[in-house]
Amino acid sequence: MKKREFLKSSALLASGIAFLPSCMSNTAPEKRFKTAHIGLGSQGMEDLRDISSHNMVDVVALCDVDANNLAAALEKHPNAKTYSDYRIMFEEMSNDIDGVVVSTPDHTHAPASMMAMEKNKPVYCQKPLTHHVSEARAMRKKAEDNKLITQMGIQVHSFYDYKLATLLIQSGIIGKVSTVRAWSPKNWGYDGPAPEGSDPIPESLNWNLWQGTAPERPYKEGLYHPGNWRKIMDYGCGTLGDMGVHIFDTPYNALALDVPLTIMNSCREPNGYGFPEKNMVTYEFPGTQYTADNLTWIWYDGEGAPESHEELLLPNNEVLPDQGAMFIGEKGRLLLPHFMQLPRLIVDGEYQELDATQIEQFNLGTPIRDYASEGPKHYHQFVDACLGKDTTTAPFSYASRLTETILLGVIAGRFPNQTLHWDTATAQFAEEEANQFLEGTYRKF
Repeated sequence: MKKREFLKSSALLASGIAFLPSCMSNTAPEKRFKTAHIGLGSQGMEDLRDISSHNMVDVVALCDVDANNLAAALEKHPNAKTYSDYRIMFEEMSNDIDGVVVSTPDHTHAPASMMAMEKNKPVYCQKPLTHHVSEARAMRKKAEDNKLITQMGIQVHSFYDYKLATLLIQSGIIGKVSTVRAWSPKNWGYDGPAPEGSDPIPESLNWNLWQGTAPERPYKEGLYHPGNWRKIMDYGCGTLGDMGVHIFDTPYNALALDVPLTIMNSCREPNGYGFPEKNMVTYEFPGTQYTADNLTWIWYDGEGAPESHEELLLPNNEVLPDQGAMFIGEKGRLLLPHFMQLPRLIVDGEYQELDATQIEQFNLGTPIRDYASEGPKHYHQFVDACLGKDTTTAPFSYASRLTETILLGVIAGRFPNQTLHWDTATAQFAEEEANQFLEGTYRKF
């Protein structure tokens, strides 16, 4: 079954019954918000903790394919019902759920989220929004058609430093931006061969449900679940799909970018199994009110990233932060470390103090350096939006475009050093051979 067909018919896979929207923007303030959580691994437990820390949230359903994860979550929310299969959860509990949190590996983001939205449930979905470009567009359309409140899990989007950098760039502090260079030395790639043979499946794991719609593979200990699936093409999106989403987010938002015109990835030849361990992806974007006529964006990942460049040199021979982004504008540069560090203005090779008066007018308050207090903001914004008290700042209308941009760079890794030309109107590459990777085949499971 093609993914496009699955996305159109996912409601039928769950059940044939239609339910009224559970978005609570028109309900009484005292009505509580009942959440279901799909995926309870390390990130899923963080999502569960921060969503449930909102004083109007009741966790009513927990779903994970690993019984150990499910048991750990149930200890914290003993009144919730538990499931290993989200399809059964929706069949049994749709009338009792007001919102859904999806914290699974990337390949399950779209199938689970689309099923939730078919049930008219608001969705908080972890980044990257989807595993394929076709899914990102389908999720945006479904959210818009059903008028659903949505949020992608890019928590730093709501942090002080990133909001400040956005406002500084849009205020013209370095003038029109011509280039962005962004980097992470993380390695969510795998240059080795596909493993041979199989290992015993742990009794706690439903391996069929973990694979879900992805192609069937034998279980291998130490791969896939719980920790290395990001490296593998069938399940993850590499370093670009992990750290790239976080680090792209602020420049993408600040410069009001859409999807790129061209993409080129300098990396090793594809091996058909794992993502390259080192990538340098160059995007060309059409200009916006905050950029030059065209914007060049260069992403570096893997050991040693970024490659040295004069635009990345810091005053006093300082070392670059481990991860971050550099905006290069006509009047200077703005360095944005990742994360929880203030952006730094560089003019003529020297640091410049940020104008305190200008910062105060943004009404951002005092910088916070405590992740425990900053972390829940993005989650609470979603809950408050569903309760009619706020709006989300990373809805699927935004997140789908950012994710599409990221995924185009991932696809370019299959065509090393070749420039791919993207037509956003048709959602097709000019290079026909690349279009086969915009979607895939969903396995029946």
